[in-house]
Amino acid sequence: MKVLMLGWEYPPFVTGGLGVHSRGLTEGLARKNTDVTFIMPVGSDEMSTNPRIKVVRAGKRKKFIQIPSTMKPYLTSMDVKEETINGPKKKGDVYGDDMMKEAERFANLAAETARGEEFDLIHCHDWMTFPAGMKIKTESGKPLLVTVHSTEFDRMGSSSVSNGITHLEWKGMYEADRVITVSNYMKRRLVDLFSVPEEKIDVVYNAVDDVYRKGKANDHKKKERIVLFLGRLALQKGPDYFLHAARMVLEHEKNVKFVVVGKGGMLPQLINMSIQLGISDDVFFTGYQDDIGPYYEMADIYVMPSVSEPFGIAALEAMASGNPVLVSKQSGISEAIMHRLSFDFWDVEDLASKIIGILRHEPVRNLMAENGVRETKGFTWDKIAEKTLEVYSKLVN
Repeated sequence: MKVLMLGWEYPPFVTGGLGVHSRGLTEGLARKNTDVTFIMPVGSDEMSTNPRIKVVRAGKRKKFIQIPSTMKPYLTSMDVKEETINGPKKKGDVYGDDMMKEAERFANLAAETARGEEFDLIHCHDWMTFPAGMKIKTESGKPLLVTVHSTEFDRMGSSSVSNGITHLEWKGMYEADRVITVSNYMKRRLVDLFSVPEEKIDVVYNAVDDVYRKGKANDHKKKERIVLFLGRLALQKGPDYFLHAARMVLEHEKNVKFVVVGKGGMLPQLINMSIQLGISDDVFFTGYQDDIGPYYEMADIYVMPSVSEPFGIAALEAMASGNPVLVSKQSGISEAIMHRLSFDFWDVEDLASKIIGILRHEPVRNLMAENGVRETKGFTWDKIAEKTLEVYSKLVN
């Protein structure tokens, strides 16, 4: 099997869970004797001083083609305004100017590159690569598979969704021969929002990298207990609800600190919110971190309060690292795992109550952690590769 895969990030170029998925799936497929040629956009300043299409070979069954492009999924400069509870952000500015034109330019370059490659099918990840996938399908006659990791509705909220991008998402799923989603939660979203036929959609969960399976290295008693949020600082991820719950917890519990790991346009708002709530001394903003393992290791509880989360790889990472996890019911991970507590993202009282309960009852905390570590052993990239190959077989055969 030879697969032409297109995605908008791959380590070391990572902004979120898609980069983790891209590497895990590609390496898993390679171990299953599947050849993968991965095409991705990379900023010309990150490639070299000579921006051009660059072929990088990284193993017997893995080949990477980097195309110079300004396509970036999330801008993080502080002059980009995120949507807030005080008003909607400007449509499209999270992607920068002329993103649709850049997606089309990338499609032309990717199609030109694909003419020199041998492949059995095309596999695209999220809307930025859909134009390229559709163009390559038209030229090659090969089947097209698209994986939807998130939609514009999930990332931006309905009040600021880009109609152009939404149409492109629909068109990509319409033109695709099959669609993969990372959860049944996401599958239902595609059926409801885009009228994608249920029988066209396969569900393949994400997995967790082995690096997080080492568990807790330290058993020493800390003076202060740590509740962790890790994710992009955007409304989709619910960091503001995390802070409101933190205030309620701190009214009843001493020696608790709340750590926020991540970057995004909401950072100034969140810092001001922590001051206004009177909890700034107990909340720490670390910014983006390349190595997140130490934060999982130091945490006592991991919280994922996402407003809309198609899956939530970070929750798996936290579980594998030995943390009890609390996840919103509006997430794909809540359906995939058993040993977690769940809550509605907007119900900060329920969230705070559950955080307090775990902090006060060590046996519950330990039991959740032990069972969580054991449960995540079933989420491997080799299994995800096997399930993906089953979908490939439907197309090629």
